[in-house]
Amino acid sequence: MIIVLSASVIFFFVLLKLILKIFDRLQKKWKVKYRWELITIFFVFAITGSSSVFIGKPIIKFAGITQDNLPPTLYWFLYILIGFVFYQLLLVAIGWIFGQYQFFWDFEKKMLSRMGLKRLFSK
Repeated sequence: MIIVLSASVIFFFVLLKLILKIFDRLQKKWKVKYRWELITIFFVFAITGSSSVFIGKPIIKFAGITQDNLPPTLYWFLYILIGFVFYQLLLVAIGWIFGQYQFFWDFEKKMLSRMGLKRLFSK
């Protein structure tokens, strides 16, 4: 019993040390000043992922896109495409609500430019 407990405590501290090291690396990479901003950014990513699916489902049903009237490959392609579009929009909107608009706007531009859509943001 004591061996299992001590192994669990050691595992916990090793995992905690690893997570804090990852936080520090992301904090430097994303040029975030405070750890609470980093936690807010993670929170926005989590909310946006869930919300894009939550909002995309009714729109897909409203458009008449179902697995019954489309081949499975096309259905899932459209499902993912619509979810992706809403993810992009919601990422900036929810980031703005949580006070991280500039971070997510820069993140969005960087992500879309990597996908070959840089011309949308060139001035």
